[in-house]
Amino acid sequence: MTLFWHRRDLRTIDNAGLDRATAHGSVVPIFCLDDDILQYAGRPRVRFMLEALRDLRKRYRDLGTDLIVVHGDPSVQIPAVAAEYDADTVVWNDDYSGLAQERDESVEDALLSAGFDVDWVQDLVLHEPGSIRTSNGDPYSVFSYYWKKWQDREKESSYACPEADAFVGVSGNPIPGLEELGFEQPDASIPDGTRQAAIDRLRAFIEDPIFSYSDCRDVPAEACTSRLSQDLKFGLVGIREVYEATERAKSSASSSEDRESVREFQRQLAWREFYAQVLTYSPETVTENFKSYTNPISWKRDEDALDAWKRGQTGYPIVDAGMRQLLAEGYMHNRVRMIVASFLTKDLLVDWREGYRWFRDRLVDHDTANDVGGWQWAASTGTDAQPYFRIFNPMTQGERYDPEAQYITEYVEELRNVDAEIIHDWTDLSPTQREANAPAYPAPIVDHAARREAAIAMFERARADD
Repeated sequence: MTLFWHRRDLRTIDNAGLDRATAHGSVVPIFCLDDDILQYAGRPRVRFMLEALRDLRKRYRDLGTDLIVVHGDPSVQIPAVAAEYDADTVVWNDDYSGLAQERDESVEDALLSAGFDVDWVQDLVLHEPGSIRTSNGDPYSVFSYYWKKWQDREKESSYACPEADAFVGVSGNPIPGLEELGFEQPDASIPDGTRQAAIDRLRAFIEDPIFSYSDCRDVPAEACTSRLSQDLKFGLVGIREVYEATERAKSSASSSEDRESVREFQRQLAWREFYAQVLTYSPETVTENFKSYTNPISWKRDEDALDAWKRGQTGYPIVDAGMRQLLAEGYMHNRVRMIVASFLTKDLLVDWREGYRWFRDRLVDHDTANDVGGWQWAASTGTDAQPYFRIFNPMTQGERYDPEAQYITEYVEELRNVDAEIIHDWTDLSPTQREANAPAYPAPIVDHAARREAAIAMFERARADD
């Protein structure tokens, strides 16, 4: 008998580890609510995960078994359940954060010491970290070179759901609620956390928006993004399923432009895997800069500015729209994520780690590798990062990617009756003009031009003697 330990793979279809588990013998599925993981989890993410777990349980019950859910230290809980069901082997899918690796090593040691066999497979990405390297055998630190090899590599096919007779008929215990785990209900509206909802999101994207992805992926008011990020985070859909769907879309594309648009989305999948590889080989980047500077970067400690940024009260409309979308939905458009991250680190001069922690607390789709990679890119401290002297002008970014201010006015209520031209000129208006147009909306909390020069000087000091 085999125990299959679910983690970031809350599905029965296209699950490499579950498929492997059936090869070892009849399967009992288990999920462990780990307090060491939960202490870093935000309310929106836990709420989504619990719904996904309940949906996964329904799927297992349809297969004549159940999902065993335990709460506690997995190095204690997993061996205990394996012993209870007289399992020979415990199987799981690999994960790549430093915390996940420490957890898995602890569980493996406990299982081996207790006489159980252990087996794990790669499931989270199409190409396992370390499988795409330079000619010298080093992991890539520049995405463009990684991408060239990634797209040429053969991709593994998706896995079918095991048949009902692959499972042991067990009865699971109740799944705790959010409050039982010590979390309050989130203020944000959370997307449907069922497998069917994830598949519906994938199908809707593949049917049409993917063919416009290249042109409108940076336009936050356009609905041409996949909105699959939380589904990939928790594995409601498999990465092979997603890739195969994109290949079908590419085959059905009616023009070279449409095919290139599909390829651009696939490129984003490769970015996800690139950052997973970076995290695997540099797990310290969760708390430390990937790029070393001669001197420490002299980040500002400005709690008032940080608080204004978190609440969407900076007086920079595109920044505030993004931060308010995050509060309302537990999500933010990717282009806007780049803008707000640049604003925090280059306009407010606040350490990227403050922004990372806020995203981790508020995002439904928080993924350690992606978020660390994105924040360090914006802060000019990461691998293949934005050069420190290339600093987004948030007003220019707003005008370029939201010219009619549709996105801004959706989330910034105080500006809904203000002309787009005035919104995009907000930082140049006089106090009298701002009072006349939107008296409830704040004036800019910093001067971008001055802070741009200050940011460059800050990095030049850090680079001194390089």
